[in-house]
Amino acid sequence: MDKGATRRLNLGIFAHVDAGKTTTTEHILYESGRIRALGSVDEGTAQTDSLEVERQRGISVRSAIVSLEWRGTQINLVDTPGHVDFLSEVERSMRVMDCAVLILSAAEGVQAQSETVWNALRRLKIPTLLFVNKMDRIGADPARVLEQVRAYLSDGVIPVQRPLGAGLDYSGAADLWADAPGSPERTALLESLAERDEDMLARYLAGETDSAAGWKAFLARETAACRMFPLLYGAAAKAIGIGPLLDAVIDYLPPTEGDPEAPLSGIVFGVQQDPGLGKAALVRLYRGRLRNRDAVPGPAGETGGKVTQIRRLEGGRAQAVPELAAGDIAAVYGLADARVGDVLGSPDAVPPEAKLAVPLLTVRVFWEGAPDHEAMAAFRELADEDPLLDAQWLPEDRELHIKVMGKIQLEILASVVRERFGLAVTFGPPSVIYKETPARAGEGFIAYTMPKPCWAILRFAIEPLPRGSGLIYESIVRSSDLLPQYQNETARRVPEALSQGLFGWEVTDLRVTLVEGQHHVWHTHPLDFAVATPMGLMDGLARTGTKLLEPMLRVRIAVPEENAGRVMNDLVQMRGSFEPPLLREGRIWIEGRVPLATSLDYPASLGSFTKGRGTFSSVFDGYEECPPDVKAERTRRGVNPLDQARYILSVRKALQG
Repeated sequence: MDKGATRRLNLGIFAHVDAGKTTTTEHILYESGRIRALGSVDEGTAQTDSLEVERQRGISVRSAIVSLEWRGTQINLVDTPGHVDFLSEVERSMRVMDCAVLILSAAEGVQAQSETVWNALRRLKIPTLLFVNKMDRIGADPARVLEQVRAYLSDGVIPVQRPLGAGLDYSGAADLWADAPGSPERTALLESLAERDEDMLARYLAGETDSAAGWKAFLARETAACRMFPLLYGAAAKAIGIGPLLDAVIDYLPPTEGDPEAPLSGIVFGVQQDPGLGKAALVRLYRGRLRNRDAVPGPAGETGGKVTQIRRLEGGRAQAVPELAAGDIAAVYGLADARVGDVLGSPDAVPPEAKLAVPLLTVRVFWEGAPDHEAMAAFRELADEDPLLDAQWLPEDRELHIKVMGKIQLEILASVVRERFGLAVTFGPPSVIYKETPARAGEGFIAYTMPKPCWAILRFAIEPLPRGSGLIYESIVRSSDLLPQYQNETARRVPEALSQGLFGWEVTDLRVTLVEGQHHVWHTHPLDFAVATPMGLMDGLARTGTKLLEPMLRVRIAVPEENAGRVMNDLVQMRGSFEPPLLREGRIWIEGRVPLATSLDYPASLGSFTKGRGTFSSVFDGYEECPPDVKAERTRRGVNPLDQARYILSVRKALQG
């Protein structure tokens, strides 16, 4: 911990793209004395934009961690990307945060990504402040933003400041706690607190309103419990409101907790490559300590590697430290096999994932002037850092495929691969990632007893589940009928077997139950169940049939009034649905849902016919069954387990041609 700091906070900064998140972070660093000169996003000199592509494009594509001190508290601050294409970075960062600041634009208000991040923060029960930025912008409307916040996010949002003007007239914000007792704004603040708690209501009715300390302490407790959320105003680009924001972080957000003397419990939430030191595992410890030369245990007791160095991250720089203690974040070197999501020590204290990012597109990668293995190695390294890329090499077709969130991510990937690996890559046209789900309940059976030596008999019950359920697997077979090691092998192979259904897409939203299983005392080998499981499951899917599922987007579109009719007609043509449009300040706002497949190119089309005056924002809104006339089939990788004879020969490496 920094000299003089007695508390620690791990603070995430979240926002929709262009809400001013990185600029706010830069001014926080400057205000705290962490940096001596302000950088600029537009000029590519921001402290937390350390990648060359971030400086060139003026957007954040990777979470950046910096440390600073404010009022005796060490703050590990994480500046996360705002663009929806880099939601996986936000997801990984959110898992290790203790508290958060959500930044909103005073002009644009609550946008789609803001809602997505807010809902995830609520699921993870992360205490949150709101900062309405860009109050100096033309069109800034704090009253409208507050109305949207309470409608879209929470009615527990409590403004603790009064904005002084807006737009070109904005001059800052007044602290409501500093108002004279009895002033209208301070009275409204106390009333909003009193109506949420019986004890505070009794104090209010008894006239105990002169001293702000008790009321402010109550708001801090409610904020820590995620029942209330203080809101502040500012204009980060002009350094207005930064000091009060930092004060609010200290006043309202709870410090990090964790016992450094307890058994080790931590998680790898990121992986980066250091040119000099090799792989850096970004680690958050929840309990225990980690020192140089420590052997790191995994959750099952196996050794995950030996620590060679620990460095506190400072944007593009790092400072060596002797140890990492409970509650802290640092880069740990020496864990050569570390992957995102790896647990260090016990998983007991590690919180669940946010699960925000869902790659919706798949693309083929092309390259020239380099052997296949170099391109494969480059994308495997990138997939270590972002597992959702899911880089897959198809040896039969000599093709490399990856999964992505959107087209901006492809542009960034091309720049990163060129800068880091010296490879010039291009991508094929994006294809939507569909999924499948069983059409009805049924059973799958396989008796894998030939050609000898082999023996594995399995019967699966397959049951469709509601959208969003994923895969649920269980076994009701007794260990006397099927030994535990064979049941474990079967369970391990089920997700892999369901990665390709009847149409070649992942099968989801189903329950698979192993209801019968047999082995042979002499002829069975554990790998027999690795071979039998895909055949049994595909037999079941052939009996139940599968329905095709497509990804849906929740969209928010704002256009001039004269373009509203065209937009609503377009949404109908795209098989979309929408709520009644709203008129705000001469613009029509339309919210609805559309299939990704029909709306991939619509943002560009919208910008064209509105002459740049239309805005389109979207977030993933789950999978939905396709209409009967929509067909989408993907070429299967490898031999189909339904062709059991050829499949068995292929896994036994005996298939010719």
